Amino acid sequence: MCDVEKYSEIFKDITSLQPEDTLQLVLEAKTEEERSFYEMIGDFLLQMKQKMVVERNLF
Repeated sequence: MCDVEKYSEIFKDITSLQPEDTLQLVLEAKTEEERSFYEMIGDFLLQMKQKMVVERNLF
């Protein structure tokens, strides 16, 4: 069984990243797989912000 609390904390840490943080992670990734992972996180965070903007009619 996985440690759900551990991954919940990781999720909180990831969702608190700023765009410049994800850019730094992408630029400093050691492997292509790691770079791809950080790019997906950046895309996910952008989608979350876009969804919030649309839901609040802020565009």
